[in-house]
Amino acid sequence: MPIERPRYLSTRRIHPKARVDTAQLPDGRIIEPLILEFNDWTGVIALTAAQEVLLVRLYRRGVDQVIWEIPGGMVDPGEDPLEAARRELREETGYGGGKFIALPVISPNPDNHTNRYYPFLALDVEYLGPQSEEDINRMEVHCIPLPEVVRMAQRGELLQAMQVSALFFALSYLGRIAP
Repeated sequence: MPIERPRYLSTRRIHPKARVDTAQLPDGRIIEPLILEFNDWTGVIALTAAQEVLLVRLYRRGVDQVIWEIPGGMVDPGEDPLEAARRELREETGYGGGKFIALPVISPNPDNHTNRYYPFLALDVEYLGPQSEEDINRMEVHCIPLPEVVRMAQRGELLQAMQVSALFFALSYLGRIAP
């Protein structure tokens, strides 16, 4: 039996990036889900020639703690996700170059978020110069051997779920885990 889509009756804007949709389910029930309209994001699993992964350490308000992350950030409206990934890597770490490989696109929360996450694997990145002035004051850059990054993920030290997914896809691409 095919899955039927709800019939959308109306949309009410409650914030510039949030709306409430009124929809009728196939069984007649009315629902009003909250939909969040975030910009797309990108992230980079960046590997040096020495097989070290670039991680940044920074404070995140949502969890009120300093955490480890892969470099990345918002894709500007109209910007190509690959160009955003290159830009974010350079701004946040001072690294660039290398070969960028697109990994599978992820939906952070298909139930109520409209955005996508565009992860990339970057091979043989090199230090090009200092990170941007904005980022130098809010994050530290670390080069960590790939096996240790995997152990960090296993210990729960990488909190951002989309970034852990990107690490999984990168490890699969590199042949470090079996399909």
